[in-house]
Amino acid sequence: MIVTLSLANGFQEKVGQKVFSFLGHIRIQEKQPEKAIISEESPIIKNDALIESIRQNPDVEDIYPFATKYAILKTKDEIEGVLLKGLDKSYDFIRLKDFIKEGRPVQFNDSSYSREIMLSAYTAAQLNLNVNDKILIYFIRPDGRMRPDKLTITGIYKTGIEEYDKTFAIGDIKLIQRLNDWQEDEVGGYEIFLTSYNNLAEKENAIYETDNFPPTWDAVSARRISPNIFDWLNMQDTTRNVLIGFMVIVAIINLITCLIILVLERVRMVGVLKSLGATDWTVQAIFLRHSAFITIVGVAIGTALALGLLWLQQATGFIKLKEEAYYLDTAAVKIVWWQVGLIAGGTLLICFLVLLIPSILVRKVQPVKAIQFR
Repeated sequence: MIVTLSLANGFQEKVGQKVFSFLGHIRIQEKQPEKAIISEESPIIKNDALIESIRQNPDVEDIYPFATKYAILKTKDEIEGVLLKGLDKSYDFIRLKDFIKEGRPVQFNDSSYSREIMLSAYTAAQLNLNVNDKILIYFIRPDGRMRPDKLTITGIYKTGIEEYDKTFAIGDIKLIQRLNDWQEDEVGGYEIFLTSYNNLAEKENAIYETDNFPPTWDAVSARRISPNIFDWLNMQDTTRNVLIGFMVIVAIINLITCLIILVLERVRMVGVLKSLGATDWTVQAIFLRHSAFITIVGVAIGTALALGLLWLQQATGFIKLKEEAYYLDTAAVKIVWWQVGLIAGGTLLICFLVLLIPSILVRKVQPVKAIQFR
């Protein structure tokens, strides 16, 4: 049970962190009822007063502007479509550090837009490109004309989430502003990073209800952006609970069976003790103490073994996963100590209650028959 819970906790946290690290916990953007959430945004005017108010929220860790635009990447032999995600120099690329497999993040400058781009490992493989290669990128301008540009690949990233790796490239927001004929104070939206993703819906509503929040803007949580991923993660809770339920049932049956055998093996001893004047409770207490000792030792060994296996997984990552299916290449571990304590304490309590069942058999043992029992 400790291993099951720790692996489930680690799995949900790591996959959730991947989504949040790439998209932010909450996005602010213009309401677009006719569009998908992940698509080119309608521009919004920067509102520094509102952003400062949101920063004062104790749940908010940071907030960054962004914009996206569809583009076509072309090499001599291949062509691939991407959604270029533009960021600015205020963005902290430490959030994407774990995703960058080769090269470095995009570097920005004050004089003009950066001519650098980061591609996903999937896109780079499709186009047979590497770090420091040049790539032609074509954009459709608002007037309908195609605008080519040549950018340098500075980094290759991999989130392990297919819908992101097949969709996004990362570049400079100034390039998108220039292509869309936007002003410097126009952006696609803001990505908000929170200190914790607990009660995400409540925090989303709190940001939406911030004073002077424009009525045409919307606050969208990552759970609404990628509902399929989070629905799948929630299903893991059901799977985890079913597994633990079966473990408990099997454990109780085994406990009762073992303890009944323990009593049956000592029937003659029970008869002798009773013939010497021992009361039922005295005999029961002997079995309860003996069984409690076995239980405590078993729980201690089981807990130590579970924690040892989990530590080994953290240190070596010997349990591998298929990243295309599970979004992770190694099983993640998160040990929640109150859960470990609850499992150990709950196991002891259940065992003690189960111990009472076979010990009742002692009351029905008749000394004469018990002494003759073979």
